[in-house]
Amino acid sequence: MKAVILAAGEGTRLKPITSSIPKPMIPLAGKPLLEHNLIGLKQAGIKEVLLIVGYKKEIIKSYFGNGMENIGIPISYITQDEYLGTAHATGYAKSFAKDESFLMMYGDLLVDPVIFKNSIHNFQKNDVKGLISLLEVENPQNYGIISLNSQNGVEKITEKPAPELNLGNLANAGVYIFNPLIFEAIERTELSERNEYELTDSMEIMIEELNGPIYGYKIRESYWNDIGLPWQILDANNYLLSKLNRDIRGEIEEYVSIKGEVVIGENSVIKSGTYIQGPCYIGKNNLIGPNAYIRPGTSIQDNCHIGISEVKNTLVLSNSNIPHFNYFGDSIICNNVNCGAGTKVANLRLDKGDITVNIKGKAINSGRRKLGTIVGPNVKTGINVSIMCGKKIGENAQIGAHTLVLEDVPPNSIYYQDPQKGITIKKIKD
Repeated sequence: MKAVILAAGEGTRLKPITSSIPKPMIPLAGKPLLEHNLIGLKQAGIKEVLLIVGYKKEIIKSYFGNGMENIGIPISYITQDEYLGTAHATGYAKSFAKDESFLMMYGDLLVDPVIFKNSIHNFQKNDVKGLISLLEVENPQNYGIISLNSQNGVEKITEKPAPELNLGNLANAGVYIFNPLIFEAIERTELSERNEYELTDSMEIMIEELNGPIYGYKIRESYWNDIGLPWQILDANNYLLSKLNRDIRGEIEEYVSIKGEVVIGENSVIKSGTYIQGPCYIGKNNLIGPNAYIRPGTSIQDNCHIGISEVKNTLVLSNSNIPHFNYFGDSIICNNVNCGAGTKVANLRLDKGDITVNIKGKAINSGRRKLGTIVGPNVKTGINVSIMCGKKIGENAQIGAHTLVLEDVPPNSIYYQDPQKGITIKKIKD
């Protein structure tokens, strides 16, 4: 069976993380999100993959190439020039699928690979034209809810139903298998109220007009994460770190303590006095220490320097430096970040309440008591900068010395504490 992955979106809710990389390329436990899924698809027996790309497609294509070298299955690409909805995106796969059934998934998912295997098994076992994976959710009003008959056949699809409708709690989990009949249904699909061609509308046409039954496969006790919010990246990273096996290839100096499942890549140097608690991942060509404290849940990519500092449950992307008396907890540090001495992050409110994050102009409750900061690429902080819980620092920003960051910092700006004027924000000139 072939597979199609929709990987064209910009991931605006994840900015500034996605200002420099597409969402499927966010590194988790040493590999891009998309690579984890491709490996899982290969394990499930998928023989060929089509990536439907768009935003920063060059990064995806450069990394994976034809797929044979780093994944071991052929990968081809189609560029989605217009973003007109999920059905429109799926339609790009028609020439790739030809007359074969195919698995399709969204590129921002991270799932247990057993979901792929079980989806294929259930599709082949039942006499159906399609399959949709389903997940039980606590807040069905936030999802597309699927109503099933007694044989687990899809009867109705309702987007974000009002709670009083009592339509159940089985939500669309974003992994499908389709017979080529789906393309005829897509051709019949009309624009929705959102001015998009919705895949759920196409599925209803497939069932009701084309006599193409769709099976609902309920995911049971398997990991699933639709990574759309920054803290979900931390959750996904922790899931993958929990599966690590100890593998130490770098140089370990005397008086270093390493506990638990830890990966340390080639040419990384762990200097004397450093304490590392797994699970955590440290990539290639890093300098850690002396006297660094790397705590569980931390993932450090390549070419980073973590000095006399403490890092806990944090992603540090490549070419970033946290060198002098810094603390980062429950945070995401993008590539090419440089932290001045004494830069520290708060990750817990004094009242221990949930931390909110500004997402596209709205304050969203993360549901987490501990959440630090999201620091965009190419950010620089001066000495003794303090960053409060849940604040985002936009790409290319510079934070002046002795500044307390109480709000999100715009990209391409200088943000500093003026002794006379208080907090001052200036745009960086090109």
